[in-house]
Amino acid sequence: MKKLLAFALAAMMLFGLAASSLAEGETVTLKVWGSQEDQELLGVLVENFKAANPDTTWDISLGVVGEPDAKARYLEDPAAAADVFAFSNDQLLDLVNADALYEVTRNLDAIVAANSAGSIESATLDGVLYGYPMTADNGYFLYYDKSVLSEEDVQTLDSILAKANEAGKKVFMDVSNGWYIASFFLGAGCTLGLDENGKQTCDFNNEAGVAAGEAIRAFTADPAFLTGDDSVLTGGMGDTICAGVSGTWNAAAIQEKLGENYAACKLPTFTLNGEQVQMSSFIGTKLIGVNTQTAHPVEAMMLAEFLTNEEAQQLRFEMREIGPSNSNVAASEEVQANIALAALAEQSQYGVSQKYVLGNFWTPSEAFGLAMENQSTDDMQSLLDSMVAQIIG
Repeated sequence: MKKLLAFALAAMMLFGLAASSLAEGETVTLKVWGSQEDQELLGVLVENFKAANPDTTWDISLGVVGEPDAKARYLEDPAAAADVFAFSNDQLLDLVNADALYEVTRNLDAIVAANSAGSIESATLDGVLYGYPMTADNGYFLYYDKSVLSEEDVQTLDSILAKANEAGKKVFMDVSNGWYIASFFLGAGCTLGLDENGKQTCDFNNEAGVAAGEAIRAFTADPAFLTGDDSVLTGGMGDTICAGVSGTWNAAAIQEKLGENYAACKLPTFTLNGEQVQMSSFIGTKLIGVNTQTAHPVEAMMLAEFLTNEEAQQLRFEMREIGPSNSNVAASEEVQANIALAALAEQSQYGVSQKYVLGNFWTPSEAFGLAMENQSTDDMQSLLDSMVAQIIG
């Protein structure tokens, strides 16, 4: 049904009939979901959108639903969900399978041309574009305090921990979040994927995975290790914390805390079976999608495109230092000079796409991470066998 609707919508646009769906004087009512941090930005962009389209009467409301929660909130009640919403690209497959997203048909060629190839790939399944690329920085790297750690020190996790202990400082990582601890398993050569039936595959419990699990256990047992949420990192950086794993969304807060000692780089190597192995990471994008339940698909597509166009991505970078998917914005001097984005680009060469990571990965990996944070002494093979069994269902 969704493909038929998309085909019909594309045909309407091709022949210039899309605007005829509105009755004279009809108000277009749309709801937009975005993160709490994006509310100010979205408010500005929505007003700009209305000003750019004055011939239509608009009633556009904003709701706070962060990208990580978009899929779950949508599935609770698709008809009540936002017409236009932001989501992380690891949710793409589940949302497409739920018939949640309109195919991108309006100005398709221009959208593809304006954004990086990687961001377009992240929003595409089976050759069909389902999302409007909004950011290309959904990844993580290492922030550090230059007054404590040198460029040489941050090359290995062992040396970071040693220097932190010498200085009485902490090294931060949210190990109970599967998004972050996957960096050890993926760095060890383990894989996540899909089988021919679209089910999750995972080999984090193989021999390399067990060694990675022991590396995580050793990390969390170190006196310098510290975990928590973003507020712990941003609050402690430069005081109790000398290094922490996070993403660009915390760049402004960390730079303010560290001042001239602000630095960032790729993730370090870690010790695996006596050898140094580069930590990997998940890399992804954030997208905007149009709900197939919307009463105004053409207008929703217009808004989604506007919220992700070059001007919007430039403003998003200026207000929040969010890495753009738009190629022109990404090539600007301001973006090129950004320390956090440079670190993300450096780490990206070791990253793994999260497009095929399904929802059932997160809870079991979180449980494993919590066990590590709580200093579990259980047999590592058993812990990982249990985690993987839940992930693959």
